[in-house]
Amino acid sequence: MTKQVKQLDRVIIRFAGDSGDGMQLTGDRFTQESAAFGNDLSTLPNFPAEIRAPQGTLPGVSSFQVHFADHDILTPGDAPDVLVAMNPAALRANLGDLPQGATIIVDTHDFSGRNLSKAGYTTSPLEDDTLAAYAVHPLDLTGMTVAAVKEFGLSRKDAARAKNMFALGLLSWMYGRPTESTLEFLSRRFAKVPDIRDANITAFKSGWNFGETTEAFVVSYEIKPAPMPPGTYRNITGNLALSYGLVAGGVQSGLPVFLGSYPITPASDILHELSKHKAFGVTTFQAEDEIAGVGAAIGASFAGTLGITTTSGPGLALKSEAIGLAVMTELPLVVIDVQRGGPSTGLPTKTEQADLLQAMFGRNGESPVPIVAPQSPGDCFDAALEAVRIAVTYRTPVLLLSDGMLANGSEPWRVPELSELPEIDPGFATTPNHALDDGAADFWPYLRDEQTLARPWAIPGTPGLEHRIGGLEKGDGHGNISYDPSNHDFMVRTRQAKVDRVADSLPPLEVDDPTGDAKVLVLGWGSTYGPIGAGVRRVRKAGYRVAQTHLRHLNPFPHDLGDILGRYDKVLVPEMNLGQLSMLLRAKYLVDVVGYNHVRGLPLKAAELAEAIGELVAQAEGIDVNLATTAPEEALS
Repeated sequence: MTKQVKQLDRVIIRFAGDSGDGMQLTGDRFTQESAAFGNDLSTLPNFPAEIRAPQGTLPGVSSFQVHFADHDILTPGDAPDVLVAMNPAALRANLGDLPQGATIIVDTHDFSGRNLSKAGYTTSPLEDDTLAAYAVHPLDLTGMTVAAVKEFGLSRKDAARAKNMFALGLLSWMYGRPTESTLEFLSRRFAKVPDIRDANITAFKSGWNFGETTEAFVVSYEIKPAPMPPGTYRNITGNLALSYGLVAGGVQSGLPVFLGSYPITPASDILHELSKHKAFGVTTFQAEDEIAGVGAAIGASFAGTLGITTTSGPGLALKSEAIGLAVMTELPLVVIDVQRGGPSTGLPTKTEQADLLQAMFGRNGESPVPIVAPQSPGDCFDAALEAVRIAVTYRTPVLLLSDGMLANGSEPWRVPELSELPEIDPGFATTPNHALDDGAADFWPYLRDEQTLARPWAIPGTPGLEHRIGGLEKGDGHGNISYDPSNHDFMVRTRQAKVDRVADSLPPLEVDDPTGDAKVLVLGWGSTYGPIGAGVRRVRKAGYRVAQTHLRHLNPFPHDLGDILGRYDKVLVPEMNLGQLSMLLRAKYLVDVVGYNHVRGLPLKAAELAEAIGELVAQAEGIDVNLATTAPEEALS
């Protein structure tokens, strides 16, 4: 049978099943295949917070969405073109996200009365008109998998667990994915258990062969590689890129790296990854709690090491007093907050941007801290390097605000050349810096660099540079404890001025305004970069004018931000919170920015954001705006 091959420019696939069905592994393998093929891609893993929710229930559904294309894309996509559902709960939990005409591949094996009931169905959606608007392929994936691996003598339960590889093989055939990397992965992953290894490999190949021979699928699809600037590329998640950025920060500064951390979702992968890099002078310490982790990192910085601590929102709250100590002692410290849904325990595995005000003000007293935020998984590498540069150069704790979408999502990343990385000079003090009245040389720990206002960093034990630091207010220059009111006022203002000086080292903001006469600016920070970019593209493709800029530095703001805000009649600020950056911008620049705020635990939807941008363009220009003329599948790429 000759099968038709259809050319596509982009596809969004979502794998969904029970927490034990291996959907994250399946999605990750499909992503790696697509990266090896050369497509541009963006992913969105989505999984429960429970270690093991009741099997077959809606709370137990885990999914992995991958958007891959032959051109530059910015988001994991708003709505899947293809849903692979491994049970009734996976179908029900994801059906509302599908557009009409989407393809559904569903494993029929678990559509028993009991499983249907657990998913909230009274009748099978495969036997009524529930799925009439979709292209449905009901397949007994589990049964075919068990039959395919029968020769290996596994129990039925173990044999059925390979169904995710059967599904991966089928989808790999449908979309012309290279299979070598998955076969090599399975051989490595299960090398110690040959029967499990061979069963998974056989299931994968059987899924491919089923697609090749069945009459159920008469069309396969081709998505060509995307043009990319020359270089060496790899697929990378945000947490992995952040880890590499911290290692690079240690290398570029010549400092040993010390991570003091307590495991917390979704930041734990950074601790796991950095523990592998002892060869680069990295020491990892899994502390007994959040406070011990940051305390150890501050101690490491005092000793002349690059101190780092990682956490999420609840842990940042616990670390706040110690971060204040680092502000007072003026020691380099990188604090990474991989934000998640809150408050309290909130939504531990879902994404959010609601820790900005905590990062700005969540410490007692006047306690300013620079804040940086990456905009994409690959950009986490550069943001980590920037956080290290600021911390070391200005002798200050720096907060890096990533989030769950960036941490777990992935994209192709060009591995930088060493020559492209910034030099970071710790500039340790090695000699006394002050002459006493009797002419003797002394070391004053709070004398300041005229340009950066940074105090000297002296490694304890350096002869002649003995000094004390601590949490009580310091006297200017000499650093002895001081309760003098005027000194306290001066030191408070000086610490703020030092953070403000960071802005002197920042490049001008890049504003994307192709015509130069847009009246609406969309301003974002963090992981909203992708949805904003996709929404802006759609508005422009419909023929309307809109400008876009994105903030990496949230404290201090770049020097030119106020001028940029003043150029536009309307400023839209999309955030996954209730308007925290909007509040800061209104307070500092007296600009009545318009907030676009959703706190769903999921990334902003580009199509909805495009409509909001269109409405603002209509108000600013006094025109009617209709985005329906733009094909959403093309425009939202």
